[in-house]
Amino acid sequence: MADNNNNDKTQSEQQATDQPSNPSRRNLLKGVGFVGAAALSTAATSNLIAADSPPGTGPAADSIVAREALEVLTALEAETLEAICDCLIPSDDNGPGAREARAVHYIDRSLASHNSEARHNYMIGLSAVNDYARQTGGMAFHQLGRDQQNATLRAVQNNNLDGFAPSSGGFFNMVRSHTIDGTFCDPYYGGNRDFVGWDMIRYPGIRLGASESDVAQGADLAPNHQSAYDHSTYTKMAQNMLGTPESRRKGGSDHA
Repeated sequence: MADNNNNDKTQSEQQATDQPSNPSRRNLLKGVGFVGAAALSTAATSNLIAADSPPGTGPAADSIVAREALEVLTALEAETLEAICDCLIPSDDNGPGAREARAVHYIDRSLASHNSEARHNYMIGLSAVNDYARQTGGMAFHQLGRDQQNATLRAVQNNNLDGFAPSSGGFFNMVRSHTIDGTFCDPYYGGNRDFVGWDMIRYPGIRLGASESDVAQGADLAPNHQSAYDHSTYTKMAQNMLGTPESRRKGGSDHA
């Protein structure tokens, strides 16, 4: 009996080694705090394809991106990316996820601005994901069931697919990082719609000051649902640091 148990254990350990881990999104995010959530974009979550999403289900019929104007992504790219984001941080019985947080809206805006150098890699990568989805499932990625979507993403994550720039694994890591950014960023940047990301990790929000009572309450402090840009002090400080649009065009600053 003992030998059988050892054999079973050995087989289980071998399977765990051969297969990519699939940690629960909720377990990863539970109690980490805002800074901890940002750290999830590191290698510690290199296998972040959520296990606690409903099995065998595809994307929700009511697509967020279908109702919003896009800056750089095409409609198909946005639908594909939204489905990927939904696999990474899905909504479930515990609350909303990346789809509801408008992570794709954040990514689209970033590709039109500070992440513009990543636009080409997104174009190549999303096209490659759809090509593989059609080859293996007969339809575009966003039309596949959740199990097929996750299987496709594992192939991407494990560098098993060609046609990506610079690699499928690099594309996966980039999208994963941007999905986390879009879910938990300040809403000013286009994601974290209705503060669903901050509520998910019980982050109480931006405060210019905190009393001893506030600090003692920690994550139990009632959320104020305010962006940093809702505070005039922060906005004025940012304007002073950047100068006026006119001064920036002249290459200088209008503050002493």
